[in-house]
Amino acid sequence: MNDYKIPAQTRIGHVHLKVSDLQKSLDFYCALLGFEKMVMYGDQAAFISAGSYHHHIGLNTWHSKGASPAPEYAPGLYHTAILYPERKDLAIILKRLIDARYQITGASDHGVSEAIYLNDPDQNGVELYWDKPKEEWPVDENGNLTMFTRRLNIENLLQLAN
Repeated sequence: MNDYKIPAQTRIGHVHLKVSDLQKSLDFYCALLGFEKMVMYGDQAAFISAGSYHHHIGLNTWHSKGASPAPEYAPGLYHTAILYPERKDLAIILKRLIDARYQITGASDHGVSEAIYLNDPDQNGVELYWDKPKEEWPVDENGNLTMFTRRLNIENLLQLAN
């Protein structure tokens, strides 16, 4: 029973979020972060994507219209992580967030990746990140991965945004 391993090519296909205000969420995910609106289900749901995929994120108000954010200290989604293809892409979205004066809640170098943290309008955590090349990932003397959390050099990252 314990010898099963999920196939290495498996990926997380999409996340579907309950939101309180569909338009505020579309303003955040599409207008600010740049996702493309693919399908609308009236004024109750939207499916958005990067690169014209059918959807990476679903947003709906079916059970949450007008509701308050989920309690911080309760089980649930910690954050949705959005993987950018290149470090420069992360720099560009960081500059966009700064220019829009959008609140950033954190920025970290994890050894394997660099990440920017923020919350969407419903206080759902969002991580924007890029993976460093695998050959740069930190390992110990036995070759085991050794991730960490350190301050992200934002100034260095932003140099790529110009």
